[in-house]
Amino acid sequence: MSIEEHKKVQLKNVKVMVVTISDTRTYETDISGRVMCEQLSKNLFEITRYEIIKDEIEDITSTLKSGILDSNVDVILTNGGTGISHRDVTFNAVEELIDKPIPGFGELFRILSFEEIGSASMLSRAIAGIANETAIFSTPGSTGAVKLAMEKLILPELVHIVNELKKDN
Repeated sequence: MSIEEHKKVQLKNVKVMVVTISDTRTYETDISGRVMCEQLSKNLFEITRYEIIKDEIEDITSTLKSGILDSNVDVILTNGGTGISHRDVTFNAVEELIDKPIPGFGELFRILSFEEIGSASMLSRAIAGIANETAIFSTPGSTGAVKLAMEKLILPELVHIVNELKKDN
């Protein structure tokens, strides 16, 4: 089966949880979270949950575990907390939860980011993987990074990834 044929087999709806990880953002100021939600809606994905949480490992872990166990969540998209400061712990939380890493996501994100911002792209710890048949993608919190990840990597493959996770069920 060709890649195009493989991708044509699609689910009726993909249910997505969006999580912004920030010590300072609110629902009024969370532009990156809104961008994720707008792009998902525009592409006809169902947003079942949208939360803003503090950049605390316990908060991130419990929120992600809740999404992983929620039958109304196929995919969790996070933004924020993927840098190298002492407060940036999203990578650590996600890495502990995933069963199957998707290393290509972080690698490709940094390559594409390098084309836009140069060597600072190496500071990103964008990560993706599968946890209990739930796909998780974690992007930096900047609006530019979210747009890049969504447009170039996540949206083009989201249905395909969820189809792969559900095909044996």
